[in-house]
Amino acid sequence: MAKYVITPDVALRLARDGAAIPGEHQLLAPTLLRSQLLTQLYRAVRQGEMTKKDADRQLDHVRALRIRLLGDRVLQSTAWRVADTLGWPDTLDAEYVALTQLQADALITFDAELADAVKGLVVTAPFEVLSSP
Repeated sequence: MAKYVITPDVALRLARDGAAIPGEHQLLAPTLLRSQLLTQLYRAVRQGEMTKKDADRQLDHVRALRIRLLGDRVLQSTAWRVADTLGWPDTLDAEYVALTQLQADALITFDAELADAVKGLVVTAPFEVLSSP
């Protein structure tokens, strides 16, 4: 079973596409994913980019994806070290990197800057890997 940490942009893409994840893959994310998704969808509705109904549909889809959400002390400590090592101003992205280091085979993100910044710390994988067994 391959384990992938997904970032909020990937979770939203899965929701927009109505994607199903093959049983051979396990999705992981830090617990902060929930708040980040809610915030991004709330902003999109406020800015008129989508309706509340569309936002609710996307949230429901993400909730149904069986993403294992983690946020324990070890993850937080590792995220702190990652952010400090990379000189980042906060630990948000570092939680995704830390979780990948601790429990996953690869990180999947559409954020090219993040993917570039974490070379050497974690393996990244393309989005398309989620649609193949």
